[in-house]
Amino acid sequence: MAFSSRSGGNVPMSEINVTPLVDVMLVLLIIFMVTAPLLQQGVKVDLPDAQAEPMKTSTEERLVLTLAKDGKAYLGKTEVPVERITELLSANEKLKIDKELYLHADQELPYGLVVRVMAAAKEGGAETLAMVTDPEAPAPRGAIPLAAGGSR
Repeated sequence: MAFSSRSGGNVPMSEINVTPLVDVMLVLLIIFMVTAPLLQQGVKVDLPDAQAEPMKTSTEERLVLTLAKDGKAYLGKTEVPVERITELLSANEKLKIDKELYLHADQELPYGLVVRVMAAAKEGGAETLAMVTDPEAPAPRGAIPLAAGGSR
């Protein structure tokens, strides 16, 4: 126990020494900063470009269905057969509660495959199906803005 000589006697010091606490917190901060990017692994998907408002992000986990360039499907990080998407989604507890699914589909995939997977997701219980795109890309040459097109 430390003693202070301010009052002239052997009186116990009533202040907390925070130096060890700060040291531990800095070490934990460095560990989390190094390991956090390693936890963000997933399937490499070349998302299509679109000019859209960014989605509001939250800290809770989202249910993500990924279609890779090779045609394989992943629910979260787990590979699933495309033929069983409806069955697996209808048994998914998170989808039963949230009713929303985020679809990452590689832009090189055939349109028909993406539509079949979207239909399977709807049949599996997804009431809200969000397509994830890259927001920073410019509009393709010759593209007509949706608002300016109107009805013809």
